[in-house]
Amino acid sequence: MALQGDNLVVSERKLEKMLCMKGGKGETSYANNSQAQAKHARSMLHLLESTLDRVQLESPETPFAVADLGCSCSGNTISIIDAIIKHISKRYEAMGYDPPEFSAFFSDLPSNDFNTLFQLLPPLFINGASMEECLAADGHRSYFAAGVPGSFYRRLFPAKSIDVFYSAFSLHWLSQVPEIVMDKRSTAYNKGRVFIHGASESTANAYKKQFQEDLAGFLRSRSHEIKKGGSMFLVCLGRTSVEPSDQGGAGLLFGTHFQDAWNDLIEEGLIESEKRDSFNIPVYAPSLQDFKEVVEADGSFAINKLEVFRGGSPLIVSRPDDEVEVGRAFANSCRSVCGVLVDAHIGDELSEELFKRLEPRATAHAKELIEQLQFFHIVASLSFS
Repeated sequence: MALQGDNLVVSERKLEKMLCMKGGKGETSYANNSQAQAKHARSMLHLLESTLDRVQLESPETPFAVADLGCSCSGNTISIIDAIIKHISKRYEAMGYDPPEFSAFFSDLPSNDFNTLFQLLPPLFINGASMEECLAADGHRSYFAAGVPGSFYRRLFPAKSIDVFYSAFSLHWLSQVPEIVMDKRSTAYNKGRVFIHGASESTANAYKKQFQEDLAGFLRSRSHEIKKGGSMFLVCLGRTSVEPSDQGGAGLLFGTHFQDAWNDLIEEGLIESEKRDSFNIPVYAPSLQDFKEVVEADGSFAINKLEVFRGGSPLIVSRPDDEVEVGRAFANSCRSVCGVLVDAHIGDELSEELFKRLEPRATAHAKELIEQLQFFHIVASLSFS
């Protein structure tokens, strides 16, 4: 992708190579800052189970395949895979059958920290045991596991090979920042901002268009890969406002104080304003209508449920009245999901300085963050016939 003005447009291929949640097991890693996602996922288990009840079961001689798209590198994906397999096993047992063998595919971009994820996997308990014994084995897993690197906006699996697709807290990540948002000659140029919250109508609509094109590609790919009678359960950040430039909780996380921290670096002469303007968070929180339009236009999947779900705060703190703890949790949460992109854009040292500026800003607004930082999610249960 060529330079446009002074800005380097981040192409889809380039973003694939560097976009990931922060790996490892350190203080700012995703593994140590994804408790909120785990809590939100648990609150939606009943909706997931309703989706699983719609899956058409084959003979128990046929292996059952589950895929988590956008699995990241924490134990959250392992907990969800366990829940899916246990629920499907109970369905087979209720029909008087032994459960089938299970395969679980953990998929994310090649830059994902699969090493950390695989270290979290419990050992496989097969060794001649029945599937019932595998399922009952404490501290073991009852499925064969594999990692699948690649973008879920394209094909990842053979045709008609997957029974259940699960994807949570991932589809709001775009395949790329829209090119016109980075073009100084365009009315959609997002000057002075690093996110679309509060941006111009042209900028916000460019993000909306990119999201809908990406979701269309996602659905096309899954329609080839899913088995007849299979189901998908999808969760992504959503918004309640009709205005795309009002990104709700995502706006408070990636805008406001995060934006001010970038401005601090400019005022201190550590970076030029053009460096900030050439960075944009590739996230879009859709409205219910944004999402529904794409699913209906694709036509491959029946909508069982499509709703906005109140997820709660992304901040998990033991003492909500402790401003320092809240500030640190906010900075760590922000860094765990976008820190890798910041590192790639301005380097590790300046990235460290940026998040050092963010934490005291968040601390100074701790009460506001506890009261106002709330996420809404789009929850979709889809079936393929």
